[in-house]
Amino acid sequence: MNKVISKYILREISIPFFMILFILTFVLLMGRILQLMDLMINKGINFADIAKLVLYLMPSFFMITIPVSLLISILMGLGRLSRDNEMVVLKSSGLSLYQLMPPVAFASLCAFLITAMTGFFLIPYGNLATRNLLFDIAKQKASIGIKERIFNDDFAGLVLYAEEIPPHGDYMKGVFICDNRMLKEPATIIAKKGYLISNPKSMRVTLRLKDGSIHTTNEDLTTYKKIDFGSYDINLDLSESIGGKNNPITKDSREMSLPELIRKSRIPGLKKTVLKDLIIEIHKKFTIPFACIIFGIIGVPLGISKHRSGKSRGFVIGLIVIMIYYIIQLGGEALGETSTLSPATGTWMSNAILGVTGVYMLTMTAKEKPLIPACIRHIGIWKFK
Repeated sequence: MNKVISKYILREISIPFFMILFILTFVLLMGRILQLMDLMINKGINFADIAKLVLYLMPSFFMITIPVSLLISILMGLGRLSRDNEMVVLKSSGLSLYQLMPPVAFASLCAFLITAMTGFFLIPYGNLATRNLLFDIAKQKASIGIKERIFNDDFAGLVLYAEEIPPHGDYMKGVFICDNRMLKEPATIIAKKGYLISNPKSMRVTLRLKDGSIHTTNEDLTTYKKIDFGSYDINLDLSESIGGKNNPITKDSREMSLPELIRKSRIPGLKKTVLKDLIIEIHKKFTIPFACIIFGIIGVPLGISKHRSGKSRGFVIGLIVIMIYYIIQLGGEALGETSTLSPATGTWMSNAILGVTGVYMLTMTAKEKPLIPACIRHIGIWKFK
């Protein structure tokens, strides 16, 4: 009998969970869709690479949408049972609230494991793959985007012109460059040949010029300098050619795997701010997945509370709880970064506060006692009067 009921409750939770997960993930993806469309339409990036970028972005979306979807689905599923008085029937048959918890606990544990594996493995892999793909795109754009006898301004601070590019495209002849990266001393560079050289380790593309000269003047145009060279390298800034400067060319703490974070945090001589940031990110690898367990605990008493409203109630309450959780989380991280609290305490503060609140609400609901004590309710009524 209990197995049948557990499967029934689990089904009530799982159906809205996957629907909400799809909707929320799609909403987050729409925030990036304009940038992706700009890469495809204006920058000439093919659809296959855009699809790979979307795939690599998905793990970071799931870290947010899985806990949120779990809480809202629990509120909606149990809320439906409560509205249709099915929860009353289950209690009348002798089942306590704790006996109805296994399906919710199972769903929360599955969400916890999936979110944890996503944070530990998929997000670092996705970030690394995104970085490599963006570099490949930038390298391809640098080589293919340069056309002979056309001024190219895809590179920040540079205007590039090539008199001739052989069919194989290995080098350029008659290279002319206007270098405005030094505003006070703009330079004009002329070279017989130019080669594009990529370095996957440093994520750089270098334009190597052969047999040329650099012509510079000062800001007042009173001094002229000419420097001849046999070989001269220019590091190309490819950020504009692939859609902005926020591309993950280098890893920060939010793009590292757990072993990388731990290994870097143990490097002697790190600045306190850097060390705090690393410690916070290490703990966030655990706190965000653990939020699934917290949401499972707090979702049961909120879901089965007496109400007459429809499914929108569960969605609204879920958003309120999630907003409270993330506000406390951001506040805790800020306190940890400013040394008001230790980084670990600040990071776990949201889980601790909502966890204690959820256990209290679950206990009071199991005993069929009001969530708000009578004395506090009377004070509230008296104030309104």
